[in-house]
Amino acid sequence: MTRLRMGDTVVVRTGADRGKTGRILSLDKKAGKATVEGVNFKWKHIRPSQENPRGGRVQREYPVDLSNLAYWDAESSRGVRLGSAVQDGRKVRVARPTGKVVGG
Repeated sequence: MTRLRMGDTVVVRTGADRGKTGRILSLDKKAGKATVEGVNFKWKHIRPSQENPRGGRVQREYPVDLSNLAYWDAESSRGVRLGSAVQDGRKVRVARPTGKVVGG
């Protein structure tokens, strides 16, 4: 289970892109992966087609495992874990170290 949502700003905790931040573009909770803007670029070989007669290679973002991502807390300028709490009868996401409510 993840508390991350599409549009959240996250930081990469491990791997070649460690320390990079970006917005979540797509989220696959079942597979446990997320595509993050500007992270985990790989080359994709494109077959020639009518739209692209020459074919070629393009770079694009590939999914990253959710365990390698942490929510980016702008106030403390670091990645934090998220928890949940009930406030005014609504379930909200909170940053673990500070207990402050985070986005929507």
